[in-house]
Amino acid sequence: MAGRRGLGRRFGWLWASYAVSAYGTGFGFGAFPLIAVLVLHSGPTQVAALAAAGRAVGAVVAVPLGPWVEFRRKRPVMVAMDLTRFAALMSVPVAFALGGLTFAQLLVVSVVVAAANIAFNAAGGAYLKALVPPEDLLVANSRFESTTWTATTVGPPLGGAAIGLFGPVTTVVADAVSYLLSALGIRAIGGTEPRAERVGAPRMRAGDLLEGWRHILTHPGLRPLFFNSIVVNGLIMASEPLLAVLLLGRLGFAPWQYGLVFAAPCVGGLVGSRLARPLAARYGQHKVLLTAGVLRACWPVGLAFVRPGVPGIVLIITVQLGLVTCCGLFNPLLATCRLDHTDADRVARTLAAWSVSSSAAIAALTALWGVLAAITSPRTAIAAAGVLLLATPLLLPRREHAPQNTKNHQAASLT
Repeated sequence: MAGRRGLGRRFGWLWASYAVSAYGTGFGFGAFPLIAVLVLHSGPTQVAALAAAGRAVGAVVAVPLGPWVEFRRKRPVMVAMDLTRFAALMSVPVAFALGGLTFAQLLVVSVVVAAANIAFNAAGGAYLKALVPPEDLLVANSRFESTTWTATTVGPPLGGAAIGLFGPVTTVVADAVSYLLSALGIRAIGGTEPRAERVGAPRMRAGDLLEGWRHILTHPGLRPLFFNSIVVNGLIMASEPLLAVLLLGRLGFAPWQYGLVFAAPCVGGLVGSRLARPLAARYGQHKVLLTAGVLRACWPVGLAFVRPGVPGIVLIITVQLGLVTCCGLFNPLLATCRLDHTDADRVARTLAAWSVSSSAAIAALTALWGVLAAITSPRTAIAAAGVLLLATPLLLPRREHAPQNTKNHQAASLT
């Protein structure tokens, strides 16, 4: 079975480091909006700005980080980004304890963490491509995906309980410590890593900033996946705050019911991620990727029909379970496809460009859908997102493309 396939001690340390930070992130989910409301008494506009601006500005800040990461050893970059996130997040409880916490600080920390996330993921993807043989990339990505969904299932409920018992900044401390532990785990991987060699000019050039997008937009397989991914993720994320307003406000859901309808379906992500490799082995990666991409677009429109009480709870859990299962299946296949179709000397720039674009699209669509909900209603805006999602399978690639030449895999392999 794929779950029992051994990928070596160093991958084990990398996976463990990812797991501890993922659980920390899940534990601290929603902490900043909660602090903004309960501690700083911020209004809805400020809370929305915190979510959108942190992601958008973080994406802009991260634009030069892709080329910067590309030509450095990836493991030290990952450690540095973990320590950056640790320091930024720990500044919040320190300021809170000293009575000096401000909304501006939360906004700055959100930007720093968002930019560090993009840099870490770019370095991590490049490091994984060098660490794991091409035939095992789907196994590795499936394990990361299953860990993400497991952390999402158990983290937020435990974090909510911790906040109730110990105060609003408790989960921020835990999230920060998880990044410190992740840095220690990555440091413990050991081994040597060759420095990436820059061909041509020794300094960063303007073209380096665009190389990731150039590769994505000129690749016949990655280009449609890129547009499909950023539109789907943007529309799904844009609907989340509107759904919270609808459920907790107009439909009168209790907070525990709201948590239940989103936490319980996350088990589907674990199921989907575990099915990715066996289904791909049987039917082919491209066919499973295409099928999962079509199916994940069919569920969210159902959220527009939610009603109060038990029928509404059942409907949301059913819709979310279907959506999350399809996402859990699709995401590791997408991650593997990106690595398979990108040479080792441009992985970091490609992944950074992809993340920057996704973050910017989510921020823009979240703001736009907030305006749409204000003009119409949250239910109408949710329905509009669901209807548009039904068209997104048209963006998926119809034909399978052969992977890029893997010569750079051997050149960048770790020893």
